[in-house]
Parts: sequence; structure tokens; C-alpha cells
Amino acid sequence: MNKIDRFAGSNKILSNFYSCIITYNGLSFLNSEAAYQAQKTLDTKERKKFCGMKPTDAMNYGRSVKLRDDWFDTREQIMYEVNLAKYQQNSKALRFLLDTEGIVLEEGNYWHDNFYGNCTCDRCKNIKGQNVLGKILMRIRNELQENIE
Repeated sequence: MNKIDRFAGSNKILSNFYSCIITYNGLSFLNSEAAYQAQKTLDTKERKKFCGMKPTDAMNYGRSVKLRDDWFDTREQIMYEVNLAKYQQNSKALRFLLDTEGIVLEEGNYWHDNFYGNCTCDRCKNIKGQNVLGKILMRIRNELQENIE
């Protein structure tokens, strides 16, 4: 089975940490991580703070905002929408994603994210991650491929 098991190195473009401008909900962000983290709050002033953030800063700051009440019900849909915007608005990223046709995408990591990815650290290596981000990217790939045909 063909598989990309980490969104790093030559595959970093698939990562939410990849630098590219994304406009989502009326604001422009430097990466999809910042766009996603900004959606954790409904406070417009707080959301705007994410616009100029590097991905690691956005991830860390996202841990401190007051979570919207529906966050755990909406976070997967928001991740889908943010990544759909990323690939629709960035032709280089879109081409890369479409070129992975037939390849399983897995967001392998070492920071214990077994929801959006699959952590491979010693502590988590026997836990099968849900790979929600990888599944979202494969869904987007299929939807955008169908739009091209």
C-alpha cells in the first residue's frame, strides 16, 4: 500500500504548519494551523490575534483562549473547511494534494496527537491514532479531483 505517514520533509505541504496564506471567515492567516486555532473562540478580537502567527505560536495560543461552547461538536468540520480553503486558495498545495491520488495520507507525529493523527512516540506506539486530518485531506483530494474532471 502506498502511504505518506508523516507530513514533514518533502511532504510538509500537507501539514497545517506549512506556510501559505489562507482566508477563512473573513480573516487571512499565514497557515492553516493559525486559521484552525482561531476558530476555537467566537471572540473576533481574539481571532484577529492569530492572523500573523506562526503555526507553533498559534497552536500554543489556541490552548489559552476561551473555547466556544460547541468546539468539540464542530472542530472536525472546521478542520475540513480550513483545509478546503487552503487547497482551493493555493495552487501549489492543490497540485501536490492531487498528485497523491491513490496514496493513503496519515498525519504521523510524535506529540501525542492520536485524534488528528497517529503518534509514533514510545508512549503511543501501540495506540492506533484516528488520523482525522489524514482522512479529511483524502476527502478533500477526492472532492477537488471530481471538480476538475
